[in-house]
Amino acid sequence: MLESKEIIKSAKKNDLVFSHLLKMGHEQVVFFNDSDTNLKAIIAIHNTALGPSLGGCRMWNYKTDVDALNDVLRLSRGMSLKASISGLNLGGGKAVIMGDSSKDKTEDLLKKFGKFIDGLNGRYITAEDVGMTTQDMDIVSTQTKYVTGISREKGGSGDPSPVTAFGVYMGMKAAAKFKWGNDSLQGKKVVIQGVGKVGETLVSYLAKDQANIFVNDINKVNLSRVIEKYGVASIESKDIQLAQADIYAPCALGASLDSEFISLCNYSIIAGAANNQLANEQIHAKMLLERDIVYAPDFLINAGGLINVYSELNSLTRDEVYKKTEDIYNITLKILTEAQRRGITPNLAALEIANKRLQSKIIL
Repeated sequence: MLESKEIIKSAKKNDLVFSHLLKMGHEQVVFFNDSDTNLKAIIAIHNTALGPSLGGCRMWNYKTDVDALNDVLRLSRGMSLKASISGLNLGGGKAVIMGDSSKDKTEDLLKKFGKFIDGLNGRYITAEDVGMTTQDMDIVSTQTKYVTGISREKGGSGDPSPVTAFGVYMGMKAAAKFKWGNDSLQGKKVVIQGVGKVGETLVSYLAKDQANIFVNDINKVNLSRVIEKYGVASIESKDIQLAQADIYAPCALGASLDSEFISLCNYSIIAGAANNQLANEQIHAKMLLERDIVYAPDFLINAGGLINVYSELNSLTRDEVYKKTEDIYNITLKILTEAQRRGITPNLAALEIANKRLQSKIIL
C-alpha cells in the first residue's frame, strides 16, 4: 500500500505525463510490461485523423523511463507531421522498447511485442526503427497483421532505409538549389553524422555526385567499413561543430541542433535523416534563420521510409514509391521559398502545412 507521500509523488508524475499529452496532442499512450520476456515497451498514438497511426519501433537502452516516454512522444508527433505533409492517409504513432538490442532482444520478446500490438486492433501499425531489423518485423508479423516493413520474401516492402536516404538526398539537393541556385553537390563539403543503414546509403548518393564527404559514427565498425568502401574521410565528433563545410547531415539521434551548436557552426545547409533534430523547435529554428543557415525540416525530408512502408498498405509499386519520394525535392523547395517570402522559418512553414491538413482531416 502506498504511503501518503508516495501517492502525492505519483499524482504529480501523472500530472506531468498528462500535461505532455495535452501539449503535444496525443490521443493515447500505452505501457506494456511482460516479466517472462523482460519486455518493457511504450506505444504512443499521436493522431489518427488521416488514418491508423503508423511508425517504427525503436529499441534503445534508455537511461530512464522518462527518457523513453519523451522520445516516443516526440517521435510519434513527428510521424503525424511526416504523414500529413507527404500526402499519406495515415496517422502518427511510434513504439519504443527499453533495452539493449544487441543483448536483450529475443524472438520471444518480439513475439510478445507483436501480441501487444495486436491487442490495439489496428490503431497502431508498427515498422522497424533504430535497433530493429526487417527480420525482426518478420517475427512480429507472426503475432499480428498490424506490421509493415517485413521482408520482400514474405510479401513486404523490405528495408525502408534506402528510400529514407533517397528522400534526404532529394531534400538536400533542393536546399542546395535554394541556397546556391544550382542543385549540384559536386565538390560540396558534406559532414554526415551517423552512417548506419540510412547514412551509408546517403553517402553512396553523394559519392556518385562527387561531393567531398566526411563521416562520423560512434560505431567504429560501421565507420571503418564506410570509409573503406567509399573512400571518404572521417571526422572526430569534437570537430563537427566547427568544421568548415557546406552541408551538415545529422543522421543519428535527435536534438543535436541546440543553442551551442548553432551559435558556433559554420554550415550553409543542414539536411539530415535524424528525427527531431531541433532541441527546441521555435528557438533553434529561429536561430538557424538568423544565422542564414538553410534548414530542411527533418519530418519532411526523412519521410521516404514512411512512404516505403505505406506502399504495403496501398499496393504501390517500387517505382511509385521512389516517384513519390522524389517529390520531396519539390515540396522542400516550395517550403523554403515560401518561408523566405513570409520571413518565417522553414520549420514553421512546414508545420503550418502539416497541421492544416491534420486539423481539416483532408483525405487524399
